[in-house]
Amino acid sequence: MSDTTTAGIRVQVEANWWEERSQVEAEQWAFTYTVTITNVGTEDAMLHSRHWVITDASGHVEEVRGDGVIGKQPVIKPGETFEYTSWAMLRTPFGTMRGEYFMERNDGRRFEVKIGEFVLTQPNALN
Repeated sequence: MSDTTTAGIRVQVEANWWEERSQVEAEQWAFTYTVTITNVGTEDAMLHSRHWVITDASGHVEEVRGDGVIGKQPVIKPGETFEYTSWAMLRTPFGTMRGEYFMERNDGRRFEVKIGEFVLTQPNALN
């Protein structure tokens, strides 16, 4: 699990192996991750875009950029939480993800929120 706070925005991520979507014989391991974004600050924050860095066990790096998350650009008010679940596919049974959200205050100030690194792993893959 990952838990980081930047500029009053707390980002927690929990990942799980998605066995039903994985095809181990084809070297495809699927993982879901649930992100909880909580505004622990005093100002509204709109999530504009995201940047993910996905690294598998062989060192292969994939970067993903895009507007919003799951088709939304939520405004998170102080004390509010926005949660969503997404997924990623790796070519190895374990790897890591980390990244940033690019957000904006009501007055137009933009800022970057860190998404701390978390591990994607098939159970028993590291044994």
